[in-house]
Amino acid sequence: MLVPKRVKYRRVHRGHMRGEAKGGRTVAFGDYGLQAIENNWITNRQIEAARVAMTRYMKRGGKVWIKIFPQKSYTSKGVGVRMGNGKGAPEGWVAPTKRGTIMFEVGGVNEATAKEALRLAMHKLPIKAKIVSKAEAAEEVSA
Repeated sequence: MLVPKRVKYRRVHRGHMRGEAKGGRTVAFGDYGLQAIENNWITNRQIEAARVAMTRYMKRGGKVWIKIFPQKSYTSKGVGVRMGNGKGAPEGWVAPTKRGTIMFEVGGVNEATAKEALRLAMHKLPIKAKIVSKAEAAEEVSA
């Protein structure tokens, strides 16, 4: 599971999820990528489930790059706890993902295998996404 080794502050603000991603919009390492179409938090469990789905389908052929990392903690208070008494304890880790971010990349396999692996990963994530090739992602950034 992906978690930070250490963080300066364990309890962070929720922040805003407005607009499009500034960086990470191109397929940099592989041949095909999975691009987010909407903004949302993606948990470390969802990232791991997507990774497992891709690697199992490709049967250890090719290579998978994960370009998002869950660096933001989210907190929750226990069930039945009254209002007040400060913020809850850290519950888990999420990767805030904005529209246009390339989340996963695949390389070293043929087009059909790569697209099917990314399609399986897409179903593990809570956001809408699309499969893009290296050329398509470069065109969108320049446009």
